[in-house]
Amino acid sequence: MCHFERSEEPTQHLTRPFAPLRVTIHLLFVFLFVINAQTQTDTAFSFRTIKNNAFTLGEKLVFDIDYGFITAGVAIMEIPTIEMLNEYQCYKIAVRVRSAKSFDWIYTVRDSYFTFVDVKGIFPWQFEQHIREGGYRRDFIAEFDQRYHFAITKVNDELKTISIPEYVHDIVSAFYFCRTVDFSTMKPNDEIHLQNFYKDSTYTLDVKYFGKEDIDVGAGEFRTLKIQPIIREGGLFKNSGNMTVWLSDDENKIPVKMSSKIIIGSIVAELQQYGGIKNPMKAKK
Repeated sequence: MCHFERSEEPTQHLTRPFAPLRVTIHLLFVFLFVINAQTQTDTAFSFRTIKNNAFTLGEKLVFDIDYGFITAGVAIMEIPTIEMLNEYQCYKIAVRVRSAKSFDWIYTVRDSYFTFVDVKGIFPWQFEQHIREGGYRRDFIAEFDQRYHFAITKVNDELKTISIPEYVHDIVSAFYFCRTVDFSTMKPNDEIHLQNFYKDSTYTLDVKYFGKEDIDVGAGEFRTLKIQPIIREGGLFKNSGNMTVWLSDDENKIPVKMSSKIIIGSIVAELQQYGGIKNPMKAKK
């Protein structure tokens, strides 16, 4: 059965007890999932191994977020620790987005995302989303049993148990997985195909490669690889072309620029600082 240690900060509230009846029902579902899987095979199980030359413990990336000509906020993507979840080593990847003080009077944003990615297999064991936008609050947690293919989700106080495909991703782990891809073997308009878990459903996430492009941002000028995530049905990037990402054209493949279309205009995140990267930065011009 799946059992995870909890991350610090926003996850401390998870230790609160749920109603006994609800816990009993969900434990029953989990038990049935596990028993069904165990009757299918008793052989030793091993997970995949993915070659990762792109990122490691200690990486930290800082972005300015611009809306038009306004610097609306800052985003930080970092790998602060390696933690044990379900007896496997995991990168704890944290993404924090906050609006600038000068923008708070218009719209306050304090969002946090955490994913715990298997060090060897580059797939998630746990994902958390803590949204604080204006008066809107949402706390979402998904624990993935990647062996028996089910997820236990919690949205605020509601629990669900959901079947998932093999090596399903959350949106953050999918992004880091893309950094391990060898794009040198791909041609423009080639795609990679992933399964992305969003809310309580799984969607096909296609990532299209467009080729190479030079990009100038606050951290300097970089040779980059241009990609675009496309979710065919529903989810975060429902329509083709909603988001474009430029990765450094070297082993690190750090995000240099991200652009997301919204109803009016677009929001752009540009790299300002980077540190703790795994390899020397060879993409900077």
